[in-house]
Amino acid sequence: MLKQKVENITYKSTSAGVLLKVDHLNLGKTLDCGQAFRWEAVGEGRYHGYYVNRELYISKHDGGILFENTTEDDFKNVWYGYFDLGTDWREIRERLSTDPTLKLACEKCEGLRILRQDPWEGLISFIISQNNNIPRIKSILSKLVEHFGGFPTAEELALETSESLQFLHSGYRARYLVDAARMVSSGEISLEACRKMSYPDAKKELMRICGVGSKVADCTLLYGLGFMEAFPVDVWIKRAVAKYYPDGLPECTKGIEGIAQLFLFDFIRSEEA
Repeated sequence: MLKQKVENITYKSTSAGVLLKVDHLNLGKTLDCGQAFRWEAVGEGRYHGYYVNRELYISKHDGGILFENTTEDDFKNVWYGYFDLGTDWREIRERLSTDPTLKLACEKCEGLRILRQDPWEGLISFIISQNNNIPRIKSILSKLVEHFGGFPTAEELALETSESLQFLHSGYRARYLVDAARMVSSGEISLEACRKMSYPDAKKELMRICGVGSKVADCTLLYGLGFMEAFPVDVWIKRAVAKYYPDGLPECTKGIEGIAQLFLFDFIRSEEA
């Protein structure tokens, strides 16, 4: 079990927003690593993005991180959880660093954290992400949000068809989006119920949705539903595992394989860039 509230975290309201002082949170690493697709750099060390329909500007400021356009209540109720500030990431890094390769990855990826995304937003984002590149994923999501005037609910998206979503230019994924929306809106799939299942059962449940394979299910479970043992595998992770762990992941990753995956993903891409 991951430790809670051990890192040195303080925050206070200011005239510009909420100023957070925290160790080990690198905005560039965390927001640009391919785990979320609704963030854009808008200046040196400054980002603009969303949690569903909650907008945020966030930047480095005065030795800390400024949540620019938010209240202390929103910070505590939304952004504290989204940036996983209740988890002791120092302990995680120390644990993973008992393995030589992961030690290098942790050093290279200092300040990288998993974002705890909304599970519905995550599911739709990762369906769009399959066999796709990050700029195109962001473009499709932007068109989707613009069309609906915000991130659509499952009920709103369930009223669409593959044909009516052609404006997204998402190809075959449009059918998968509609199927996911209809299953979630009808209650046939409950994302909150998945949260309470075992990892294997939750993964099996998500894979009932048309177009949701192993990777999309694991991404949704890891980034949207808090299953830290979920281990999404793409071409980069296949390469990392073949190169560093042909006999399997080390014992130090047990139960937090997904976190190790995030560090390995960033690490191998930087090594082979």
